[in-house]
Amino acid sequence: MRNITIEHYQRPVTDQKIEIVERKGTGHPDQICDSIMDKVSVALCKEYLKKCGRIMHHNVDKGLLSSGSVKVQFGGGKVEEPMLFIFGDRATYECDGETIPVDEIAINTAKEWLHENIRFLDPEHVRYQVELKPGSAELTDIFNRQDNGVLGANDTSAGVGYAPLTPTERVALETEKFINSKKFKEEFPEAGEDVKVMAMRQNNDLLVTIALAFVDRFVKDEADYFRKKSEITERVMEFVKENHGNDFSSADVNINTLDVKGRGIHGVYLTVTGTSLEDADSGQVGRGNRTNGIIAFNRPSTMEAAAGKNPVSHVGKIYNVLAHKIANKVVENVDDVGEVYIWLLSQIGNPIDQPAIAAAQVALKDGVSLSSVEKDVFHEVDDELANIDKFTMKLARGEIPIS
Repeated sequence: MRNITIEHYQRPVTDQKIEIVERKGTGHPDQICDSIMDKVSVALCKEYLKKCGRIMHHNVDKGLLSSGSVKVQFGGGKVEEPMLFIFGDRATYECDGETIPVDEIAINTAKEWLHENIRFLDPEHVRYQVELKPGSAELTDIFNRQDNGVLGANDTSAGVGYAPLTPTERVALETEKFINSKKFKEEFPEAGEDVKVMAMRQNNDLLVTIALAFVDRFVKDEADYFRKKSEITERVMEFVKENHGNDFSSADVNINTLDVKGRGIHGVYLTVTGTSLEDADSGQVGRGNRTNGIIAFNRPSTMEAAAGKNPVSHVGKIYNVLAHKIANKVVENVDDVGEVYIWLLSQIGNPIDQPAIAAAQVALKDGVSLSSVEKDVFHEVDDELANIDKFTMKLARGEIPIS
C-alpha cells in the first residue's frame, strides 16, 4: 500500500490579486542549456541500451554556457569570439567491456541541437569542453539493483506539480511558442529565438513584457528597427487578444522596454545570432523553465534541475515531471476538482514507485466534500506510480518534454 494522502486546499491562484509568470524561449541561454543537456541524456540512454542492454548511471545536469563577443551592425554583424559550452557531472564510460563515447555524444548532440533550433548561430562558433566523470561506486551500483523493473531512487528529493494552468500561465507559455513558431519567423525573420515573456496579472488586468532579440542582418537602421518592433508588438497583441481576450478586463504588450530612440546601435536590442548568448548573457542548467514549461512565481517549485538527470532513477527529474502529469490527470478525470497540487517525496535507495509520501492538495468546486473525491484522486495517483516504469522509458526516449 503506497503512502498517499489527500487534503483540502483553500485558495486557487486565480483568486489571488497578483500573479506573475515567466517563460524563457528556445534561444534564451538558460533554456539552451536545459534543452541540450536533456538531449545529451536521451542520446546516452540510446547508446547505453544499444551497447549495454540497459540504461546506465549518468547525470549530465551541470551544464554552463559562457558568452562570447560579437560586432553588431545594422545590416549584419559578425561573431568575433566564440561562446563556450561546458558539460559537467557524471556519466558511465564503459559497461560489459563496451566503451561508450560519452564526450563525442555530448558534443555532437549539442551541435545538432544548435543547428536545428537557432537559425543564425553556427555550432562552430561555440567551443565545447566536456568535464563529465564516472560516478561514485554506491550510486552507480543502484543501476544493478532492480525490483520488478523499477530502480531505487538515487537521491532523497521532492517533486511538485499542479493543474490546471491559469489564463496568465497560458498567456506566457503560448505567446513564446507563437513568437518562436515557424510561421512567425517567416513573417518576421528579424525576430530571434531568444525570447523571454513575463506576464503579470493585477486583479484582472494583464501586462505582458517581452524581451526579444532582433537579428541585425534584417534591420537596415534605427528607424527600421522601431518600425519592425511596432509591427511585431501589434501582431503579438492581436494574438493575445484573439486567444485570451475574454480572460482579462484589459491586456497590454510591451517589447524591449530598454530601447531608446536616438541612440543608434546602443539604444536597441540587436544581435548577430538571435540570442543574447553571443555577448550579453550566459546560461546554466536549472535556470530555465520548470518541467511544465513556465516559471510561475505563485506556485510551489523545487530547486531541482530536471534537464540532464537520468530518467530511470533520479527523482529530481522523474517526480517533477510525473507530478504535473498526475495533476493534469486528476483535473481531467475527477470532475469536482478545480485545482490540484501533487507532491512526491523520495527516499534514497527505495524503489521510485514507492515514494516516502505522495500528497494531493485539492481545491474543490462549491458544495463538494473532500470525502466525495478522495477515492478517485487516490486512484489517479496510485495508477501513475504503478506504471512508473513505462513513464521513465518515455522520458528516456525523449517522448516527454521537460520544459
